[in-house]
Amino acid sequence: MLEILKAVLYGIVEGITEWLPVSSTGHMILFEEFFPFHQSDEFMEMFRVVIQLGAILAVVVLFWPRLWPFCADKKQNCIKRDIWTLWFKILLATLPALVLGLLLDDWLDAHFYNFITVAAMLIVYGVLFIVVENARKGTKPRISTLADLSWRDAFLIGLWQVLAMIPGTSRSGATIVGGLLLGASRAVAAEFTFFLAIPVMAGASLLKLVKFGFAFTGQELTVLAVGMIVAFVVSMLAIRFLMAYVKRHDFKVFGWYRIALGAVLLLYYFTLYQPA
Repeated sequence: MLEILKAVLYGIVEGITEWLPVSSTGHMILFEEFFPFHQSDEFMEMFRVVIQLGAILAVVVLFWPRLWPFCADKKQNCIKRDIWTLWFKILLATLPALVLGLLLDDWLDAHFYNFITVAAMLIVYGVLFIVVENARKGTKPRISTLADLSWRDAFLIGLWQVLAMIPGTSRSGATIVGGLLLGASRAVAAEFTFFLAIPVMAGASLLKLVKFGFAFTGQELTVLAVGMIVAFVVSMLAIRFLMAYVKRHDFKVFGWYRIALGAVLLLYYFTLYQPA
């Protein structure tokens, strides 16, 4: 029962931090330090990624009319060209992370999933958010709708997403910063980040599932299912919050939060952390 409760808490953390640009990995490291699961290392490596499927489903449900490229009327044999174009741009932006993810997935987990790396990336991108927002102040966005996003823009945002392979960077944080630097409005940068997550996170989850295998114990399957369901529900709320927030505010508050969290991680690591 305690493991199920931890899965619920883990799902809450995932659902909030996956979409807000604050690094889900940084929060997961802290969570696992104080509420460790009594599961195998192999299961936990898979669980940290596959729980994201619940978060992905929230994007699909919330934005379904803007993602489904076919007409709702079954009598009409038509397609929505603008949505097809958007999907091809999403796939183009996915390619850099797909290629490098297949090559470097295990190596990155082994060398960079640690306190120092995560804390450093939290602080670096926190500062970057503040600097970018200050530089953009008073300027009109070049990209005010997803239709304005060129093929080049999409690919460059995809390159920014590659940086998120380093734990602590935050996938949403990296792609939003990339979008802002290219001249996208905050809403467009956030929306494209949500949509880009669908193939990226689905692919990463499939890769982890294949590596782990499908021979789950009853408890493992329950923990995974509970975490995904909670992540889905909380993600629905987090996405709605962020889309409403960026209409009236900038991203600097997330930058300051990242800097504070990074400092907390470093302080904990150098004063209280005791390796197992």
